[in-house]
Amino acid sequence: MKTVPHRFVPHPFSYHQEVELCIESLSNDGNGIGRVDGWVVFVPYCLPGERVRARVYRNDKNFSRADLVEVLERSERRVEPLCPAFGICGGCQYQHMDYAAQLEWKRKQVADLMRLQIGVEVSVRPPIPSPLQYGYRSKITPHFHKPKDAKMGNIGFLRVDSRSEVCDVTQCPIAMDAINELLPVLRSQVQQAAAQYRRGATLLMRVSGEDGSVLTNPRAVCSEKVGDLTFRFLAGDFFQNNPSILPAFTGYVAQQAGECGARYLVDAYCGSGLFSLCLAEKFEQVVGVEVSESSADWASANASCNGVANARFLSASAEAIFGEISFPPGQTVVVIDPPRRGCDEVFLDQLFQFAPQRVIYVSCNPATHVRDLAEFKRSGYEIAAVQPFDLFPQTKHLECVTTLDRKS
Repeated sequence: MKTVPHRFVPHPFSYHQEVELCIESLSNDGNGIGRVDGWVVFVPYCLPGERVRARVYRNDKNFSRADLVEVLERSERRVEPLCPAFGICGGCQYQHMDYAAQLEWKRKQVADLMRLQIGVEVSVRPPIPSPLQYGYRSKITPHFHKPKDAKMGNIGFLRVDSRSEVCDVTQCPIAMDAINELLPVLRSQVQQAAAQYRRGATLLMRVSGEDGSVLTNPRAVCSEKVGDLTFRFLAGDFFQNNPSILPAFTGYVAQQAGECGARYLVDAYCGSGLFSLCLAEKFEQVVGVEVSESSADWASANASCNGVANARFLSASAEAIFGEISFPPGQTVVVIDPPRRGCDEVFLDQLFQFAPQRVIYVSCNPATHVRDLAEFKRSGYEIAAVQPFDLFPQTKHLECVTTLDRKS
């Protein structure tokens, strides 16, 4: 007999009631959207056009959530997932969808967000596809909970719809081959050392350099080649983890930044210097700004090692990002690549006060990206181009590059 959760709301469906519905669309988190007598039901791992049977596990105020039980009528875009953990592991959402369809839906979702959240009908370009749809990730971070009785539990990633339960992952098809070759060895080492762990931990596996060595120490020095440039940074620090698409990605940002005729570039979230150095040849002077002093040091070292003489890097406080920038705003392009949470109000206020001619906004989160674009719109900027890049095939995630010009 099934146990009904204490807080379950029994309307409009009873707990684990099975319903049949047609999937009309996809949500931004990759769930199928259908209706039963006009009531919206979200069902994961479905494709538009499919008829499915689903089992309801939650009723909210305006919609219900259900698990997929059976696909009654399949879409021609459905494919077999490569990963046996697909549907259990929360890392991927789209392995059941052919790659062309993934790109189509990601483009549509960006356009829909623009239209619905900020009232802008903008032509979103088709996403630039990743050269690799599997085996592209250069970094993964499996984790585990505190061992019980000196026995290790699952080692892997969070299960679907869970904030704490870990799904056991022995191989990850979207990770590079070098990572998958070492993963069983690392798992065995951790399992054998279970008694030494007093709490849970997160492991690091990051591919470094052209020799493809895998680093597991976050403080180890990692290297990544992008075009003719070589970047060095700490293995635990942020760096884009789909190397196969980085030349096209940075090349497009360089083209958008350089075509307006500006003489100066500010890279406001410069990290270890990816955009600063890849774009430097387009400008007379480049300044990269970072709140992390160690990241600014790595960026300076990377400029020196690559012979880039017209770029310098500053470690600035969050409240004075543009404090040492003397470039004339009308001759300046600013590139921003913030974390998933987007830009905070303090940063945007400083940016709008500086008022650069053009801003290239690089984002890994369409929702916070569009939220921030509303602020740009209110502050006198207009969207010139929106170009998605699929840095994360098989997942709901998408990188988006929006070009914004200040109205004259």
